[in-house]
Amino acid sequence: MMEHDRLKNALHDLDDEELRRFLKNPSLRYPTIGVNGSELYDANGQQVLSESELQQMEGELESKFSEILEILRIDRNDPNSADTPYRLARMWVRELLAGRYAPAPAITVFPNRKNVDELVISKGIKIMSVCSHHWQPITGTCSIGYVPRDKVIGLSKFTRIVEWFARRGQIQEELGEQVADFLVEMLDPIALGVVIKAKHYCMIARGVEAHHSSEMVTSVMRGELVSNGSLRTEFLSLID
Repeated sequence: MMEHDRLKNALHDLDDEELRRFLKNPSLRYPTIGVNGSELYDANGQQVLSESELQQMEGELESKFSEILEILRIDRNDPNSADTPYRLARMWVRELLAGRYAPAPAITVFPNRKNVDELVISKGIKIMSVCSHHWQPITGTCSIGYVPRDKVIGLSKFTRIVEWFARRGQIQEELGEQVADFLVEMLDPIALGVVIKAKHYCMIARGVEAHHSSEMVTSVMRGELVSNGSLRTEFLSLID
C-alpha cells in the first residue's frame, strides 16, 4: 500500500480533536523497538510468539492495566474489579489480538478434479476484530466467493483464514485486502471477491455515536471479478 493510501486510511475516522492533534505534528515518529528489545510492528501484522513469550507479555500487560485502573481511580477492592487487569491481559493476548502471535491456520488444498468453473461462495463468516484507532470492537460478517482454477479448499477454511486476520488491530479496508492477498497466493483463482459488512463501535459507542444499525461495507475484487461485470453482478446478488 502506498504511503498516501496508508495516511488516508489512518485519518478517515478521527474526530475533530484527534485530527487537530495529528495536524500539529504530522511527522511524529515512534520507536520501532520496544523497551525490552522486542521488534514492534503494525497492529494488523503477524509474528509467531512462543508460549513463554506470550506468558511474559500477559504478565507485563497485567501490571500496566493495574496502573491504568489506578489512573482511572477504580478501587480494586471492588470485587468486580479485583482481577480485571489479569482478565484484560488474557483477553488481549489470547483472544482479541491472537492472530498477531499465531501461525497461519493449516490449510489443505485439493486439486480441482472436476474442473469447476463457476462461483463457489461462503457467506456469513463471523468478523470479530478491534479497531486499531480506538481499540473498540468491529463486528460483522464476511462473504468470500471464487472461481477455481486448479485448486480448491474446504469452505470451513475460509472461516479460519478470516478469523486469523481479524484477530488483530485492524481497519476494515486492510482486513479485506489481507484476506484476498492470502487466498490469491494460495489458490491462484480465476476470480476472487471478499465483501465485509461490519459495525464499528468506535463510531457507535463514541465519536459521532452512530445508530447501532450503522454498517461499513468494503469489497475487494480480484481477477475476472474486476473485469467481468456480469460475474461481479452474480457474485454480489448471491451474497446479498
